[in-house]
Amino acid sequence: MNRILVIAGSDSSGGAGLEADQKVIAAHGCYAMTATTALTAQNTQGIFDIHQIPPAFLKKQIDACIDDIAVDVVKTGMLASAETISVVADALRRHNVPLTVVDPVMVATSGAQLLPEKAVAKLLQELFPLTTILTPNLPEAKLLLQTAKVAFQEPHTRDDLIHIARALQKLGPKYVLLKGGHVPLTKDKTISKHDAEYHIVFNVLAGPEGYKSFETEYLRSRNTHGTGCSLASAIACNIANGMSVTAAVQAGNRYVEAGIKTSRDIGKGTGPINHFHSTYTLPFSPGHFIDYLLEREDVAGPWKEYTEHQFVRQMADGTLPVDKFKAYLVQDYLFLTQFSRSNALAAYKAKSLDDINRSADIVRHVYAELKLHIDYCSEWGLSKEDIVNHEEQQACTAYTRYVLDIGNSEDWFALQIALLACLMGYGVIAKQLHDDQETVKEDNRYWKWIENYVAPDYTEAVELGRGLIEKHAVNQSPHRIEELVKIFVQVTKLEIGFWNMGCKG
Repeated sequence: MNRILVIAGSDSSGGAGLEADQKVIAAHGCYAMTATTALTAQNTQGIFDIHQIPPAFLKKQIDACIDDIAVDVVKTGMLASAETISVVADALRRHNVPLTVVDPVMVATSGAQLLPEKAVAKLLQELFPLTTILTPNLPEAKLLLQTAKVAFQEPHTRDDLIHIARALQKLGPKYVLLKGGHVPLTKDKTISKHDAEYHIVFNVLAGPEGYKSFETEYLRSRNTHGTGCSLASAIACNIANGMSVTAAVQAGNRYVEAGIKTSRDIGKGTGPINHFHSTYTLPFSPGHFIDYLLEREDVAGPWKEYTEHQFVRQMADGTLPVDKFKAYLVQDYLFLTQFSRSNALAAYKAKSLDDINRSADIVRHVYAELKLHIDYCSEWGLSKEDIVNHEEQQACTAYTRYVLDIGNSEDWFALQIALLACLMGYGVIAKQLHDDQETVKEDNRYWKWIENYVAPDYTEAVELGRGLIEKHAVNQSPHRIEELVKIFVQVTKLEIGFWNMGCKG
């Protein structure tokens, strides 16, 4: 994981500052470290107080992170004072930090100046020469140029914004991204003070190669708190992940745009963006998909009905009528034939040789099991000819054709889920009956059936199947997980129908 050290202030409401930075970094798959410059008491309605961290302690935070973990990109935000800026600049030089993204948090949305004039001058003198990319908004850019005594024209057009960005870039940063969110353009690319005419957000990147402009739709939303922090952190992550500066900025712009579009109202004032719009969090820990599956409310009920069905309970106490068990054995043979077809289809749909071979092994295993099944049936007076020529009952046909339909219409993994209820369920049922003190073991005509499904070869097959499911489950999206759960619920209900058929005989 690429390592991002954020040197900035904390936002107690979580929408900006260090809290927003860490969300952005996590969403981009990077590792976030923090060095806190100031604590704020703030929310979506404003900043109520600021407590500055002593610069000497800030230095210890920075050194502790870089000396141990090291860093790929440093991103700065609110630096609060001239002394703090000097500490940061010294740390960047001492640790030879290769890439820096500097968000010069200097002017509040209200227009209040957050950084003293002395600190602004220190930013120009000490931090600009060490900056890979500077990301000011227009009020901050104007303040920096005024402090540097660089003449500029009050912007009225996109060309004026380009001039300001290029003028700032000449002061030391390798790149300057001038953010245009404070001055949306009209359709004819001029700056308007009338909200109704706002149409385009115009950002311009000035660098050694010239300039590049980025235009996005102006979004009318109150949820823009922390957009500057979030954009700078997104750019830092993109650079750390190997993008060029131009590509990093483009991707960062799109990330923030989507964050605004997908935001939800939080708080009474200017709410935060949605930092996790493109992050998909699975509802289970790796290796525990099946545990999660069986514990779901929509699965637990059918699963309990399947694994504790009257049919298997009657096998446990030996009260199941023989004619019903024999009818079940016939249908089970016909089911296993279709089960074998399903696994042959899985071998065809598999993409890796290991998965192809595994499915082929199951087919061979089922073939061997069917031979044993015939021998077992003969003990009950059922010949192979009797079984093969017997008509499938509707419950058997409904179940097996559903599984085959999943195999034909869905992907390989969906087919594995469709086969899972049978593979795992029989093992669960047999173990429950085998371990239950109330199960009749002596003189129980069905005890051999129970022993077959707790035998080492079957339990090993179940564990291999579970392992395969867990391996592939972590590669699914949350939406796909929901689709797979529906398949599992359906096959579990079809298993219940199979037992109901057995009870009817």
